[in-house]
Amino acid sequence: MGKIIGIDLGSTMSAVAVCQNGKPEIIVNQDGERTTPSVIGYGKDGEIKVGSSAKRQSVVNSKNTVEVIKRFIGNSYKNTKKYDKDFSYDIIEGPNDSVRVKINDKEYTPQEISAEVLRKLKSAAEDYLGETVTDAVITVPAYFDDQQRTATIEAAKIAGLECKRIINEPTAACLAFGYDKADKNVKILVLDLGGSTADVSLLEMGDGVFEVLSTQGDMVLGGRDLDNEIAKWMIDECKKSFGYDVSKDPMAFQRVVEAAEKAKIDLSSSTQTEINLPYLMVVDGVPQHFVSTLTRAKFEQMMTEFMKKVKALVDGALKAASMKPSDVNEILLVGGTTRVPKVQEFVKSYFGKDGNKSVNPDEAVALGAAVQGAILSGDMGSDIVLLDVTPMNLNITTLGGIATVMIPANTTIPTSHDNVFSTAEDNQTAITVVVTQGNRKVAAENKQLGVFNLEGIAPARRGVPQINVKFDLDANGVLTVTAKDQATGKEQNIRIEGSSNLSDEELDRMRKDAEAHEADDKAYADKMQKFNAWESQIFAAEQTLSDDTDKISEENKKELQEKLDAMKAVFNVKPEERDMNACDAAAKELQTVQWKVSEELYKAANPDASTANPFGGFGGSNPFGQGFDFSQMNPNAGGGQ
Repeated sequence: MGKIIGIDLGSTMSAVAVCQNGKPEIIVNQDGERTTPSVIGYGKDGEIKVGSSAKRQSVVNSKNTVEVIKRFIGNSYKNTKKYDKDFSYDIIEGPNDSVRVKINDKEYTPQEISAEVLRKLKSAAEDYLGETVTDAVITVPAYFDDQQRTATIEAAKIAGLECKRIINEPTAACLAFGYDKADKNVKILVLDLGGSTADVSLLEMGDGVFEVLSTQGDMVLGGRDLDNEIAKWMIDECKKSFGYDVSKDPMAFQRVVEAAEKAKIDLSSSTQTEINLPYLMVVDGVPQHFVSTLTRAKFEQMMTEFMKKVKALVDGALKAASMKPSDVNEILLVGGTTRVPKVQEFVKSYFGKDGNKSVNPDEAVALGAAVQGAILSGDMGSDIVLLDVTPMNLNITTLGGIATVMIPANTTIPTSHDNVFSTAEDNQTAITVVVTQGNRKVAAENKQLGVFNLEGIAPARRGVPQINVKFDLDANGVLTVTAKDQATGKEQNIRIEGSSNLSDEELDRMRKDAEAHEADDKAYADKMQKFNAWESQIFAAEQTLSDDTDKISEENKKELQEKLDAMKAVFNVKPEERDMNACDAAAKELQTVQWKVSEELYKAANPDASTANPFGGFGGSNPFGQGFDFSQMNPNAGGGQ
């Protein structure tokens, strides 16, 4: 097997690395740089520039220069069209709500554009190694969803690379830090602040095992946001001084954005910086220059909301791992944005220690990807084991609109979980499996990932069919769901990719909503569980009166019918009108009679046996295991909703 290179496909900067003699090293690109700007410029003559050369021509060719394409890869147009104003290039809607970028009257997918960066990195690796490179480990933000991961793999294919593994960026950074410290036992927090994404992961390293304990992320938080804050300030200054809106002038706006980024970088080493843009605009026929001083103090005021979001991510990662700041031994700072002094001050204040700077923040992710590549190819010993996790719950929707968790958040991957469910109606011959992602207990509040039908179920009473639902999550974080009727052998599955997408902000919103609505969700879930239990209890009582009427004494039969009628009277109303206390009282009275009838039936069938209740009670446990659970049903052959 040839070398497997490691690639950090970043929002604003990318890098490539390879392991040589057991040690990862960055590969310098064709321009003599250790990192490559993730910028692609399209000339009218068909020439494509990638990296620094593309960035240099962006001012005069802003309409045909693409940057931060990572924000759109694997995402839908509906969820990303709000970013139109942030970029000089045209973002349009493609087939099936997909994203397209229009360049010189031609449409490109985000995968095609990302592939140009990957091609440049691949070429640099081939020049360095002196051999053809076909395999790569590529990193993605920890909070990338299934569609985004799949789209990244597609971009690699377009570039002529087989993606051997997708790994999360914070995990890769930890590998870069600890691959040669396998004998140490430490808990590490990775703070990864990139150009347009932010991730926080907690890992435990010991005896060669790198285990991810928890992860948090924000798909629209990064250094680009700080650039935008400075750019907004510059635009406001131009309006005040010249009455001119620079944001409406594409060439001037591009110069402002570039100057804002440079100012941010300058303020990491200086307490103030002068922004000087000669001939930025022409007002009433007179050229005007922009000259202004931005202090670090002013910049840090602009960072207030940004730092609140960073702190929330760190808080969330620690809470999910049940850890305190003092439990963390090392804090790895990854991504260029962690060079900002305010970020480093926050880390020291929060953890009581400085962040670890032993690995270059711009290179750590690519180096870690190269380590993973060497492990896969056998170039590095097998004594290193990487255990990554899935960031959010993966669920199916069950009766009452409840999100039944199949794979909990922070479960180590790859993993496979299955469970047995049943039908909700008599003679139901089809079910619809709805797959969601998110931490809310109410299914509608989570993100729907996919839907498929399982048909051909043998007609039977509700609760009798046994439907096995299995979730398989592979090492790349891509999900496959299978449903199989155990009686007929009918099977259907879906690989979750490219159907519906999680929007950039929805992951962050879902996490925050899950925390804010935890009590409400629990109350709703408890109510629906009671509704389901009561409905099952009524069904069981009706079944007993129908099937065993000749085996029950007239006295018990009469009492069972009376209590059943009383229960139905309070339960068979609109759900929102049900009196929970009345239902609970009626259910207890009905349960008491059901126990008596069960005992009578059991004694008749087993005269010498114990009088223990064979059903364990109708008020809580379900005699059919997890029957009656599917909330999304296709009414068929008499089955209805």
